[in-house]
Amino acid sequence: MILNKVLDNQPIILFTIFNQELIFKNKLFMAVRAKYQGVLDLGEKLKIANGDVTEENGVLKVKGTAGTQYEKNLIWDAIKAAGGDSPSDIMANIDVADESLYARHTVVGGDTLGKIAKHYYGNASKYTAIFEANKDILKNPDMINVDQELKIPNL
Repeated sequence: MILNKVLDNQPIILFTIFNQELIFKNKLFMAVRAKYQGVLDLGEKLKIANGDVTEENGVLKVKGTAGTQYEKNLIWDAIKAAGGDSPSDIMANIDVADESLYARHTVVGGDTLGKIAKHYYGNASKYTAIFEANKDILKNPDMINVDQELKIPNL
């Protein structure tokens, strides 16, 4: 009699277990996604191309194409800020569209090549590399204009 009841209820039990597993996986996905929401927001801000986010076994899988290596580095910095140096709950596959340069920078008021070099390289004296890479639009390293787009070369 008990065996018949278990067999009679088996589809309901299996559905309940399956449904609970889906609910659990969805909650896990939402938790991991929430943890890395800042990374996803940054990807949108940077206009990461071909972006895709999926979850598999509690691991968030993120892929896309950054415009430059600098943008890819920003994504990885955000991942590490959220998950530590070696996070196990995210896998990122970020390609770089333009490997010929490190970054592009639009000049704003108060910028100097030294400040820009300090920002991208951590060393203001590397401004000469930026000047050399932009001789097509710059004639003097001390004369840059707001809204100019500068190439920041790989070093």
